[in-house]
Amino acid sequence: MPATFGFQVTHTCGSARRGEMTTAHGPVQTPAFMPVGTQGAIKGLLPRDLEGVGAEIMLANTYHLGLRPGDARIGRLGGLHAFIGWPHPILTDSGGYQAFSLGGRRTIDEDGVHFRSHLDGSPLSLTPEGAADIQANLGSDIAMVLDECLGYPASRDEAAASMERTLRWASRGRARFVELSAAAARSAPGPEGAEGESKPSPTGRCLVTNPGQAQFGIVQGGTYPDLRSASAEATVAVGFEAFAIGGLSVGEPAPLMYEIVGATAPLLPASRPRYLMGTGTPLDLVECVARGIDLFDCVMPTRNARNGQLFTSQGKLNIKNARYADDPAPPDPACGCYTCRHFSRAYLRHLYLAGEINAASLNTLHNLTFYLDTMKRIREAIVFDSFDELKQSFRQVHSRQTIDR
Repeated sequence: MPATFGFQVTHTCGSARRGEMTTAHGPVQTPAFMPVGTQGAIKGLLPRDLEGVGAEIMLANTYHLGLRPGDARIGRLGGLHAFIGWPHPILTDSGGYQAFSLGGRRTIDEDGVHFRSHLDGSPLSLTPEGAADIQANLGSDIAMVLDECLGYPASRDEAAASMERTLRWASRGRARFVELSAAAARSAPGPEGAEGESKPSPTGRCLVTNPGQAQFGIVQGGTYPDLRSASAEATVAVGFEAFAIGGLSVGEPAPLMYEIVGATAPLLPASRPRYLMGTGTPLDLVECVARGIDLFDCVMPTRNARNGQLFTSQGKLNIKNARYADDPAPPDPACGCYTCRHFSRAYLRHLYLAGEINAASLNTLHNLTFYLDTMKRIREAIVFDSFDELKQSFRQVHSRQTIDR
C-alpha cells in the first residue's frame, strides 16, 4: 500500500461508519460524495466553486480523458491535478462503465474491451493493463481496476461469466499497477537529489505522475448474493488498497440494490474504504451508508441540475414548472448556498427557459451543496449516534415515491 494512502474508522452507528481516508493530495472525510467531472471539469462550475461547496474529492473519467486530450499529453503536462487546477484528491474510473454504456458499439473478450471512438469512430481497445497505464499518466490518487459492468437483468450464467472475467482482469490490472509502482520507485531521485517533490517517472509509455496512487478492486456478480460473495473473497485476495461494489444502479429495483449492498459490504475489509459506484439519489446515499458504504459518486446532482431539477430539504423541485414563474422564494429556504441566498425560483426558472448558461451553474451549485451538506449531516449523525433518526426523516421526505413539486 502506498505510504500516502490510508483509512481509519473513527465512529460507528450500527453498520454506518464515520472515518477519514488519506491520499497523496490530502484527506477525505467519509462517508463522502464525489462530484463527477467526466472530462476533468464539473459541468457549469469552476474549481473554486467546487471548493466553495465543500468538495474534498472529485471523479474523472479514464475513457474520455484517454481519448481527449489524451492521457500521455496530460502526463507530460504534470498529471491531472496540475492540468485541471484541482490540488485535492481525484479518483479516476477505469472505463468499465463506459464500455457498458457503449452498448452495440463495443465487444468484450478475454483481452479487454474493443470499441469505436465516440469522437471519430476509430477502432480502440481498452485492456486491464491499458487502464492502469492511462491512470498512471493521469496521476489520480485512486485508480480503479478495469471491470466488466453487466446490465440488469442478467441470467446467473451471464453474471457468473462476467464476474469471473472481471477477476481475471483484476489480477492483470493489479500486476501492471505493481509493475508501474516498482519502476517509479526505482527511478525516483534519492535523498541527495530530492527537491521536496516527486518528479514524473518514465515507465514505458507512462509517466507515473503520482507515485502515491492507490488502486481499488471492484466486486461484481450481478444480483446474485453467492456470486457477490465469491467475487468479494477473490477480489480481496488480489491485494488492492481498497474495494468498490460495481454493477449496481444499472436498472435493478432500489430494494434489490439495497439488499445486494447490505449483503456485500460486510464481506469487504472493515479497515479499508468501501465505494459504491454510480449511486445515487439522496435516499440511496443514506440507505447505503446504513449498510456500510463510505464513498459514492453519481451524475445525478449535476445532470439533473442542467435539466432544471433541484434537490431540496422538502424533496425534488422542477424549476421549469409554470407555478414558479412569480415565486419570490429561494429554491430551498433551509439551504445556505450562494444560489439560495441570492436568487428566487422565479429568476432561476427564467434563466432555464431562456437557455442561459447561468441556469446550469446556479442549479448545479445548489444541487452539489445539497449533496455535500447531506454527507456532512450523515457524518455528524454517526458521531452523535443519531443516524437512525436522520435515516427515518430522509425516508419520509426523499422516498422514490415522492411526487415532484
